[in-house]
Amino acid sequence: MVKRRTVLLGGAATAGALVIGWGVMPPRQRLHPADPLPATPGQAALNGWLKVGTDNTVTVMMAKSEMGQGTHTGLAAILAEELDADWKQVRLAMAPIDDIYNNLATVVDGLPFHPDNDGSIKAVAGWLTAKTMREVGVMMTGGSSSIKDLWLPMREAGAHARAMLVRAAAAQWKVQAAECTVNAGWVEHAAGQRANFGELAALAAQQPMPGKVVLKEAAQFKLIGKPLTRIEAPSKLDGSAVFGIDANPPGLLHASVVMCPTRGGKVARLDAAAAQKLPGVKQVLAVAPYHGGTGGVAVIADTPWHAKKAAAAVTVEWDHGPAATLSSEAVMARLAQALDEAKGFGYHSAGDVDQAMQGAATSLTADYRAPYLAHAALEPINCTVQVKDGAAQVWTSTQVPGLARMAAAKALGMDEEKVTVHQLLLGGGFGRRLEVDYVAQAAAIAQAAGGAPVQTLWSREQDTQHDFYRPACMARFKAGFDAQGLLVAWHNLSVGQAIVPQVLARTFGLPGAGPDKTASEGAFDQPYEWPHARIAHEIIDLPLPVGFWRSVGHSHQAFFKESFVDEAAHAAKKDPVAFRAALLQKHPRHLQVLQKAAELAGWGQPLPPDASGVQRARGVALHQSFGSIVAQVAEVSVSADKAIRVHRVVCVIDCGAAINPNLIAQQMESAVVFGLTAALYGEVTLKDGQVQQSNFHDLPLLRMADCPHVETHIIASAEPPEGVGEPGVPPIAPAVANALFALTGQRLRALPLKLA
Repeated sequence: MVKRRTVLLGGAATAGALVIGWGVMPPRQRLHPADPLPATPGQAALNGWLKVGTDNTVTVMMAKSEMGQGTHTGLAAILAEELDADWKQVRLAMAPIDDIYNNLATVVDGLPFHPDNDGSIKAVAGWLTAKTMREVGVMMTGGSSSIKDLWLPMREAGAHARAMLVRAAAAQWKVQAAECTVNAGWVEHAAGQRANFGELAALAAQQPMPGKVVLKEAAQFKLIGKPLTRIEAPSKLDGSAVFGIDANPPGLLHASVVMCPTRGGKVARLDAAAAQKLPGVKQVLAVAPYHGGTGGVAVIADTPWHAKKAAAAVTVEWDHGPAATLSSEAVMARLAQALDEAKGFGYHSAGDVDQAMQGAATSLTADYRAPYLAHAALEPINCTVQVKDGAAQVWTSTQVPGLARMAAAKALGMDEEKVTVHQLLLGGGFGRRLEVDYVAQAAAIAQAAGGAPVQTLWSREQDTQHDFYRPACMARFKAGFDAQGLLVAWHNLSVGQAIVPQVLARTFGLPGAGPDKTASEGAFDQPYEWPHARIAHEIIDLPLPVGFWRSVGHSHQAFFKESFVDEAAHAAKKDPVAFRAALLQKHPRHLQVLQKAAELAGWGQPLPPDASGVQRARGVALHQSFGSIVAQVAEVSVSADKAIRVHRVVCVIDCGAAINPNLIAQQMESAVVFGLTAALYGEVTLKDGQVQQSNFHDLPLLRMADCPHVETHIIASAEPPEGVGEPGVPPIAPAVANALFALTGQRLRALPLKLA
């Protein structure tokens, strides 16, 4: 069972509402009052990020998707902090699709620069990219970017609103604004006047937008850094929370789909006669592959059961497409060939690695590999669409509402302005709901329903077998040592499919060419100081669609890199922690995280056998991803039948400012469980172009009884907040693999981890 122990180490006036936009962006980037936010009685829209109602509620507009990571709570706390609102008065509403909410951080972070690069080219590229994405970007939740992306916008929004409320109070009381204070939803004056936000909202909406506001110092925070309760928790406890699968507009029909068993295939011939005779059936139609998806047949019926029964009665001949003969063996053979023949695109180089290797006293070489992985979110793929009177409504769980609208509009042949997306809670995303194939499919199906809303729901098997998978990958490492055992050369080549070019091609129809940072992230962008190094990646084209998976390239590159660092430490006859520490002398934050994890885990202290005589061992891994630094020490044992058990994980993270320590701990625990599932069980295999796994019986998840005790420790920091949702995933596989080597002497270089 996961057990948490978290330690913070180190020290619109017409209806009487106020809506504020943040003043850092130029006017063209704000929501103009002519295009107001949706308002209910007692609320009116002025501008983009929050509403203050006459009932004294503060409604924060959410531009990010909530899929269990706590983003809504964290973002609301940031805005409420600068507003000086009472946490109890805060409410949430999903923001409309608009450029003001575009995600800038993910795209800027995706530029292929090393974190240590502080040059002008990187600065200019980042500035130009951010400016462009404000205009033509995407509303997106991904890349562990939500808090980082909106850290300043949400603070600015709260501070501007606070200033306008103070001005309203000062005008009403005929005093100076500087004489007023704000605390927990009330504006007060020393003479005794006092008014809550709701009482001031109408007058505040008439105040001019402040040109500049002063944000709080960290010492003034009352909400940020505190373990606030999750804002959506009550609705999840009482069952009122609405996920995509819960959408139930009046007159709802249901669609069941039959998918081509080969990923990317389509219908060649359809015989629907038998299905059309069954009870409740409304329509049977072929659906094309959309946005890189798979073609199939849809049955629309009055109930899910009738739709499912009729779907089983259709007769289909398939065009299996380019993946018809693809097998796991062929994939691995292609990767191995590339590893032998390719030089790869160089993402990082230092010194002369070839000369250093030639002059090395000793050397070490090893190959690693990782399989395709599915997302396996708890909520299966679903989307509800109603096409009526020349417009469409979409109810769904998505990480990209703007792209979902675009996909539905394209499938329906209508303007995007005619499509309304109702963004609902996600029962897991992990990157799968960054894709929009299922939205386009559901829209095309609903178009045949005569104006009735239709919910298209995939089975668990379809969800597993028609995913956009984490790419399979291989890597080869070479290390050279001098006579004293010091590392003098590091060479790393990895090979695998690229994600970003595929996403650009299937989503926007853009050419998918050039290097892809996500393929090599976790290999080239790490803090270790190699005197001579070359780190490269070769893109391999294969017909299986791949996509973003929680922690993306870091998920396999961290396993490769941290396992080989451990190999290098043992080859040099050095302690694995001390070996890493020697390579981190120019990176004190990373060094602190590593040393704190070792200290808290009892590194170097003997682990006695447990009560039944089973021996345990520890392994360590350090990795930076999405701006955060994580070190994990895993404590493992092996049973007589070679079953691997992880008992304890010490996890130390430096993520900059800790917005909510409880949310951080939850995400570290979640990441450990998610990462262990992949490390111990995760593998998608192919035969004749078909995915062999189908459900949780052959694609198992880590069970509660097998979850380790997780201790999360947060390094106190004055730096801006960085990502939290994904950084805990990459280190766990190498930490476990390194512990297994310490325990058994077997070096496992392939995932999932299996002892001989």
